[in-house]
Amino acid sequence: MSVKSTAAKPRTPRTGTRGGAKRREGEPELVQLLTPEGERVQHSEYSIDLSPEELRGLYRDMVLTRRFDAEATSLQRQGELGLWASLLGQEAAQIGSGRATRPDDYVFPTYREHGVAWCRGVDPVNLLGMFRGVNHGGWDPNENNFQLYTIVIGSQTLHATGYAMGISKDGADSAVIAYFGDGASSQGDVAEAFTFAAVYNAPVVFFCQNNQWAISEPTEKQSRVPIYQRAAGFGFPGVRVDGNDVLAVLAVTRAALEHARSGQGPMLVEAFTYRMGAHTTSDDPTRYRLDEEREQWEHKDPILRLRTYLEKDGIADEAFFAGVEAESETLGKRVREAVRAMPDPDPMSIFENIYADGHALVDEERAQFAEYQASFTDSTEGH
Repeated sequence: MSVKSTAAKPRTPRTGTRGGAKRREGEPELVQLLTPEGERVQHSEYSIDLSPEELRGLYRDMVLTRRFDAEATSLQRQGELGLWASLLGQEAAQIGSGRATRPDDYVFPTYREHGVAWCRGVDPVNLLGMFRGVNHGGWDPNENNFQLYTIVIGSQTLHATGYAMGISKDGADSAVIAYFGDGASSQGDVAEAFTFAAVYNAPVVFFCQNNQWAISEPTEKQSRVPIYQRAAGFGFPGVRVDGNDVLAVLAVTRAALEHARSGQGPMLVEAFTYRMGAHTTSDDPTRYRLDEEREQWEHKDPILRLRTYLEKDGIADEAFFAGVEAESETLGKRVREAVRAMPDPDPMSIFENIYADGHALVDEERAQFAEYQASFTDSTEGH
């Protein structure tokens, strides 16, 4: 480690849960159905019964999502992408919640919900166009009920709440889920979304992936209470779930969405997880957090714990795991080749679709830029 922040202290992650492993006195409730050691436990309020095929499917989802994420990180390091926000360590939070949604539910993501996008049927290649700078999104939001990535921190919670208020008035039997991080929970947009959702009883689930760090700011410097407890101040329920336990996340999110779509209003889910890598590829986490903290969370790896469970209970064999690994390599290769083959956009296209009826200043800037572009062509003539 090159630099250690004197303010950062190794923090022991909360791992207990009512009905499962014991939690230390005074610590918040944590819903857990699968321990870090791969043991199934029960919970008095949340349970789930999945077939062997469904369990294997969750494992496959997480492995392929992690492989895609690793490929995107490598592509950025090679100069093929301008930036990338990795989800490493948060696969269970995203796959569990994503698989809890129905096709008619609508999802409002941030910029890190690659696993949720996978669950909604968005081609992983389409996630990369924006980060390569060749488009502004890459997919039709209404095709999969999956909104475009939102870079402005916390604003998507307001968009989700407004959409939920709309479908409620339309009488639709569906729900909305809005993703945000622990850092976004400090934004005024999130508080406003909570207020509107509560007052209008909007069918929206606020899903906070608390990965412990808002870039370099730890959660305890953002809130004096656990994030899920904030919901009570706005008049709706909140629950904290083990975000590295895909089974618990699936069970809790499924219940929260049903709570919303059945007319009971909003609900806040805090997935207590950990960002194993950097905030984005422009970040260096060694400057503000200790290696010991990451090592504690490595033992809670969401993929490893599910694999352990599948192996111990004879739900999957080596042939299955080898097949998933081979499939992940195929996915990585496809993504790599597709990104490098993406065509560059017309430089002049940045002036399109700014104003519906045109604008004098934009016209002037377009002409200036065209002249600037032409100067490069002129300089090469005769050589």
